[in-house]
Order: sequence, then C-alpha cells, then structure tokens
Amino acid sequence: QLQLVESGGGSVQPGGSLRLSCTAAGSLTFYAIAWYRQAPGKERERVSCISSSGGSIKQSDSVKGRFTTSRDDSQNTIFLQMNGLKPEDAGVYYCAADRLPCSYKSEDGVGDEYDYWGQGIQVTVSS
Repeated sequence: QLQLVESGGGSVQPGGSLRLSCTAAGSLTFYAIAWYRQAPGKERERVSCISSSGGSIKQSDSVKGRFTTSRDDSQNTIFLQMNGLKPEDAGVYYCAADRLPCSYKSEDGVGDEYDYWGQGIQVTVSS
C-alpha cells in the first residue's frame, strides 16, 4: 500500500504562488504521478501528469505557463509549483499514483484510474 500525503496548500491572493508537495511513505520510482483538482460543484480536473522518469509531463491548457510539475525520487516527493494563481485555480488538490505511464492516460484525465490517491489539500485564491 502506497500512502500519499499532500502538503503546501493554503490561501493566497490572485497573482500569488504556492508549492504543493506530494510525499509517499514508499518509493515512487516506478509510478507516474498526476495532480488533480476539484472546485465545489465542478468536475474533478487533471492539472498535470508526470512520467516515472520525469521526462514527460502532460499539463492542462488552463495551467500551462503558470504551473510546473517536478519530482525528486530521492525524497519520494512530487512538486506542483503554482505561480500566477487565479481565483479559478482554487479547489482541493489531489495527487495520484499509477504504474501505467501518463501516455496511457486520456488527454484530459477524465475517467482515468489510479492505484493510489492522496487525501487532498485545499488551495484558496481570493483577495
């Protein structure tokens, strides 16, 4: 069983930055990791998917140029650096791990299944 724990969420003003972390108790070396978010009353949306090697990253068009996904397998941690935050970026952010690579997942992340999910962390963007 792989336990994922998100951290780094909080409340920021529009234009601000946050860095989320997703840390596992065990090795993430062979897992592709996705970040999802869900705002109240909206469908869950995939933000990004990073391959097990870190060499391939899928990103939602809504965050391109503002969010960066990276991984440090020596720390069993995946990062989501969020810059230029907008009110529409607010929601609960989840990380998810799966042995299937990102290339096997759908283009928009809808309907994808993952082996493990974190508990989620709140991100609030408001003035």
